[in-house]
Amino acid sequence: MKHVAVGRSLLAKIFLMAIALLLAGMAGTASATAGGDKNVLRATLSNGLRVVIVRNALAPVVSTSVNYLVGSDEAPKGFPGMAHAQEHMMFRGSPGLTADQLANIGSVMGGDFNANTRESITQYLYTVPSEDLDVALHIEALRMQGVDDSEKAWDKERGAIEQEVAQDVSIPGYKMYEKLRAVMFAGTPYEHDALGTRPSFDKTTAKMLKDFHDAWYAPNNAILVVVGDLNPQKALAEIKQLFGPIKSKTLPARPKMDFKPVPAKSFTIDTDSPNETQIVALRFPGLHSPDFPALEVLADVLANHRFDLYGLVADGKALGADFSIEPLPKSGIGYAAVSFSPGGDAKAIEQEMRSILTKVATAGVPPELVEAAKLQERRDAAQEKDSIAGLASVWSDAVALYGLRSPDEDLARIEKVTVADVNRVARKYLKLDHAISALMLPQGSGKPTASGGGFGGQETISLGEAKPTNLPDWAEAALNRLVVPHSTLHPVVTTLANGLTLIVQPEDVSDTVSVYGHIRNRPETEEAVGKEGVSLILGPLLTFGTEHLDRIAYQKALDEIGAREHAGTDFSIEMLSQDFDRGVELLADNELHPALPAGAMELIKPQIAQAVAARNESPGWLAQRALTAALFPAGDPSLRQATAGSVNALTPDDVRAYYKEVFRPDLTTIVVIGNITPEKARAAIEKNFGAWTAVGPKPDTDLPAAPPNHAADLTVPDASRVQDNVVLAYNLALTRSDPDYYALALGNAVLGGGFYSTRLSIDLRKNTGLVYSVGAGLQAGRTRGVYYVDYACDPDNVTKAAKIVAQELKNMQTAPVTTDELTRVKALMLRQIPLGEASISAIAGGFLEDRELNLPLDAPPVAAQRYIALGPAEIETAFQKWMRPDDMVRVTQGPPPR
Repeated sequence: MKHVAVGRSLLAKIFLMAIALLLAGMAGTASATAGGDKNVLRATLSNGLRVVIVRNALAPVVSTSVNYLVGSDEAPKGFPGMAHAQEHMMFRGSPGLTADQLANIGSVMGGDFNANTRESITQYLYTVPSEDLDVALHIEALRMQGVDDSEKAWDKERGAIEQEVAQDVSIPGYKMYEKLRAVMFAGTPYEHDALGTRPSFDKTTAKMLKDFHDAWYAPNNAILVVVGDLNPQKALAEIKQLFGPIKSKTLPARPKMDFKPVPAKSFTIDTDSPNETQIVALRFPGLHSPDFPALEVLADVLANHRFDLYGLVADGKALGADFSIEPLPKSGIGYAAVSFSPGGDAKAIEQEMRSILTKVATAGVPPELVEAAKLQERRDAAQEKDSIAGLASVWSDAVALYGLRSPDEDLARIEKVTVADVNRVARKYLKLDHAISALMLPQGSGKPTASGGGFGGQETISLGEAKPTNLPDWAEAALNRLVVPHSTLHPVVTTLANGLTLIVQPEDVSDTVSVYGHIRNRPETEEAVGKEGVSLILGPLLTFGTEHLDRIAYQKALDEIGAREHAGTDFSIEMLSQDFDRGVELLADNELHPALPAGAMELIKPQIAQAVAARNESPGWLAQRALTAALFPAGDPSLRQATAGSVNALTPDDVRAYYKEVFRPDLTTIVVIGNITPEKARAAIEKNFGAWTAVGPKPDTDLPAAPPNHAADLTVPDASRVQDNVVLAYNLALTRSDPDYYALALGNAVLGGGFYSTRLSIDLRKNTGLVYSVGAGLQAGRTRGVYYVDYACDPDNVTKAAKIVAQELKNMQTAPVTTDELTRVKALMLRQIPLGEASISAIAGGFLEDRELNLPLDAPPVAAQRYIALGPAEIETAFQKWMRPDDMVRVTQGPPPR
């Protein structure tokens, strides 16, 4: 369960498209309408519950989102995290559904369930196979009717949510955003986000949470969105049956917003990031303002790579530049963000940013960039259908936040925005005398040091018991259904004469086509000795145009078709179907004929060299290096490291030589997916990539096998954190093609494959509250692997949690997993297969990953057959053979463990 607030990722471009629900306002059991879109069904039940059902047949998957119109805005004064705490407690049981049952059901359905709390909404999300829709609806209906909110459960959950607070306030970007809000929205509920504080949670009681639920969680204060491969009328009938009897409530009054003028202010936040970031922020109107569509277009214009803000990157003054809006219903934040290497002149950068924005406010924006922004919005609107969960999120946010009827209506109002509209809102809201400036300033770290404690000692750890859980009848059938899931994928695979592999997957859910490519590569083995960092130079140079089009002309060509493109060893382009041929032509021009201008290299090289020097001293990098050095022997390619000196010594010839060695068709796979035929896809790829030739023998892209590592305990100081990030790991000789992989993957799912219901989550979160979340992963490549567990916790809990992890690994080696556990994780693994086909990007990513690991494209159903056949004894034997808990390396980033 991950708390997500708008604004938590400050450099993310938010383009939530809006759809509103039509209130029928009629008496009776329900009113329903399909409107103008045959795939959309809207209804309002007699108790006030609003329902939107959208059919999308991309995969046999559905996503549900229950949106309660309550969030941190409605939290009692002094208790800013009340709504967030109640979100957590919704997973601690309701009348008729215990916490254990809920956790097990969630895992059985694929483990893809979540929740988030924002200022004005709290959302509960499930993505499940279509055949499990009734199970998800049962859960949400029971939780809407009531919640346990027992004092005993809150005492345990309080520890977990306070660990989440510690985790977030250890993130410099979050601290910066919170300080920004406190100034921008002082005296209003917006001055804090929904996270909450430790002192307020210490004062919060279970009764307060129960009262909050009883006041606000009601059908007439909720909107249910269901998206996926379903029969809308059948789904609506079940919704009426399950949710119809729930009584409506009289809702409390909502708080009023009284925004004061924003004072100009500057502040600095220390960060463990290697680079500096300068923010210039302004208060903008909110989502409900009639000016918001023009502000969306303005933000797109300011972020365009042809605009002056990104010109700071092209001129070698910055590493990245962006402009975004963080929208809230009644207000928002518009901000420019520029990152640059440490030691740069932050004041000069800020002044340039202010000058650029002031020029826009006085002179307006280039008209051609307004048209480009609108074309991008058209493509974005079309691509919303390319992900079932993503489409559910778009509808849910829109229904709860925007207030429009449909995506078409939202796009229509953007299409109506004129250049004059954009210039008007620029003059009105780009008020630099009321701007807030924030600088994120990197702080170095001490070198990794050996820590005491280790994993031994005499402390007795009481582990949670993995016991069978009786499920309700409506969920029992889902648990016992262990069959190989049906796949809707039928890729057409072709190998061109030059060795390039083409995979085409036609999909007709939207009028878009996406192209994703991957060149098998490994800088650790391909960069020449003394040329470390050449790959870091090549990446940014690929944005400087081609041999045929300079940087501005190339971006203009992309803007003319509204395409989003990225070049490199991982490359892609997304476009409307009508522009497929031109899009592939542009992508191939950038991949095969990059300009790599020497002048641009001389501009960006100093920035990259300084950034590399700062990265090599940053806590995150030092923690990663410490882990790698403890897992692999001296001389291993993974230990090679670029330095400022190696980067500064690079020449344009070095970059071109590296490009020629690495970029070659016989190591390339391209996936074309979308509204396209295999024949048309092949014709375009063959036309534009067919003449590409490889030079010389294939480079070595495999890492060598490694001897078993020895135990180590290392700490990397990080003064910016109040909480520790902890990784426990050891290397494995296991490869992905080894038959034991499947038994280990099942065993890992028992340990850490699902929220609450796995052994590590039960031990470390549910029963003890030592951590907010814990993850476990089995990484197996072509030549070697790694097993790891990661978590974040207070310094006092680092060693205690590590001992629990080690003990659970040993338990897997000494006793078979229970039948109940094995059935549950098999159901989890099987259901994750269709969930992995529920978005265009996930499908393409799966194909590319299979190719990278030398697996057949039908690897998922093959894996399903293996999972079904495995028994407890085979898992125990595999853990005995491969797992080495006594050789665990522990790397802690943050305050010294105590």
